[in-house]
Amino acid sequence: MTTTPTTTQLDEMTPATPAGPRLGLPPAPRTSLCRPADAATGPGADPGAAPSPPSPSPAPSPCGSAPHEARAHGFLPERPPVRSMIGTWTRLDAMAHAAAAAPCREAAIAVVGSAQRADELSALRQRVSRLSPRNAEAAAMRVAVIAVSCGWNGLDPQAPAARRIADEAFLDLWAAVAHRIDHDQFVALPTLALRNWAPERKPRKHIPIDQLARTEALVPIVRWAPQGQPLSRLDRLMLAATRLEAHGIWLFRLAETLAGRAPDDSSTPTALRRLVRVQLALRAQLRSEAAALAAAPTTPQQRAVLGALAEQGALEPPVLQAADAVLGVGGRRPGDGRRQLLRRHLPAPQRAWLNAMERHCAPVRTLAHRGGPDAATYREAQESLIALRRAYTSLVHAAADPATASLSAAA
Repeated sequence: MTTTPTTTQLDEMTPATPAGPRLGLPPAPRTSLCRPADAATGPGADPGAAPSPPSPSPAPSPCGSAPHEARAHGFLPERPPVRSMIGTWTRLDAMAHAAAAAPCREAAIAVVGSAQRADELSALRQRVSRLSPRNAEAAAMRVAVIAVSCGWNGLDPQAPAARRIADEAFLDLWAAVAHRIDHDQFVALPTLALRNWAPERKPRKHIPIDQLARTEALVPIVRWAPQGQPLSRLDRLMLAATRLEAHGIWLFRLAETLAGRAPDDSSTPTALRRLVRVQLALRAQLRSEAAALAAAPTTPQQRAVLGALAEQGALEPPVLQAADAVLGVGGRRPGDGRRQLLRRHLPAPQRAWLNAMERHCAPVRTLAHRGGPDAATYREAQESLIALRRAYTSLVHAAADPATASLSAAA
């Protein structure tokens, strides 16, 4: 029987990225798998207990024409998200907080209407081009919160039909922010979760972003629960998705190792076994979030937000998409169109990384049609990803359930 790895065991399981070939290059001569410098730790651990993981060196792009963006910290932002905006943008901050805590969609829409009548939305729209990239991402998170709170997340802000449903000035702001960050499908979990957290206490300097999100207690920047009240289930789900991404850094490094490997390479089954153990550790991480989430309060408005995101296919954690690109489990669902539907919510460089990973891990996926112990290891990795996805789905169902739910099925 396979057991969930401990923190010490995690030290043994994951190769550093330089051990494997880079995307877009022919397979390098085989090298032994290396130990990482860092260990996966729980969110309440002492930040001084885990040294920083090594950052992989830049690698060529799959096309060979530009540097490949190494996923040194998974799909987390390079720096902690902007906790509070300044100047005119404090109005967007206030709107996002008011819309998220609104008791119903009508109340959230009234917040936007009030800002439109005061010409605040037009003033913000005129200043979007002046935002730094990091502040543009912060603005995008707040626009996404407002959009889903109002029930507008399924709209194309530039479509004429949208202007008969949503506030026109808000749609103009939405479109301007999308243009500034070069991503028009940002109203989804990757933005709402990975850009909406902060460490509860001021961290030590120079802590890598993935270690920071693993080892520090996190709080949401924009809360779905009113100030002074406990965090809601939706708040806790978003924070759980962030911690899942931070703990999933090992999965990204194993994916880079498997890219370009031949199925009969002696390092391939070793990396696959470690991938199984990482996915077991991620399941344990989700289970650790389950009790607090199930005991948290929720409202019909928050459940409506969650349902709308689920309906749009906008709740898939990026780390699960990365595992799927390696193992091809998505083929068991309704085909490639499903994968592209999920990926559209990621920025272009991240979509390109997933597409490249899918191509370069194709040799490893041929193990699905073979026999022998290596093929059995590959299928075990697939099954562990399916179990991990089910655990996450159970967490989503618990967040949407008006009754306090037991998540024993996620175990």
